[in-house]
Amino acid sequence: MTLPSFAEYMRRMIQYKQMDIAYTFAQMLDLCLDPRRVYQLTAYRKQTKNQWARDDPAFVVVLILFLSVSALSYGIALQLSASEILRVLAVFVGVHFLLIGAVVATFASYIADKHLRVRSYHGVEQRIEWMYAFDIHCNSFFPLVLILYVLHYFLLPFLVRPTLFAAIVGNCLYALAFSSYCYITSLGYSTLPFLKRTEVFLYPAAVVLSIIGLLTIFGVNLTQHSMLYLIDLEPE
Repeated sequence: MTLPSFAEYMRRMIQYKQMDIAYTFAQMLDLCLDPRRVYQLTAYRKQTKNQWARDDPAFVVVLILFLSVSALSYGIALQLSASEILRVLAVFVGVHFLLIGAVVATFASYIADKHLRVRSYHGVEQRIEWMYAFDIHCNSFFPLVLILYVLHYFLLPFLVRPTLFAAIVGNCLYALAFSSYCYITSLGYSTLPFLKRTEVFLYPAAVVLSIIGLLTIFGVNLTQHSMLYLIDLEPE
């Protein structure tokens, strides 16, 4: 995406009437039921608009709203002060979603461009749009939000119990969330016709599952540690 179109993208982010919220929720539903359909529409967008990335910031805006409500809910549940809730909000939106998302999009697009791109000797070389890589992160992040920020919240009274069963259930939620993130990420890159071996984006899931499995064997409850982390965000 060129700089002028990126500026337009940011401008539309504060103009509600220019965002297609209904279509955004339809895409979010598809990501839960049939994520392949989202990328079928992505391929159609490439044919009609000649770009892979979304030009509508509604998906990002809705995700930020979900994370904001989640931060407020966790803050109330953990009895945090207003300043602590703002810190949790900054972590959820600024770090978990935007910063980590930007790093993942940059790294994944670099790997894909450098090692997975099919070399063309007769056609125009195609490269991954960074904004499309960030779109993939957004798509992958939404099911993770539902699992770790919404479902996790409602199960919190059970998940923080000092029992092995609570640790197993809570750790399974983390495993499911990160597995779905890697799966949808792999789908996103496999949609690009000039890439090959995009299954490599599934490999981190195997690593994460192995680590979570080992932690579970030793009785480590990831929910307890994540809640302690949120509580300790406020410096003494």
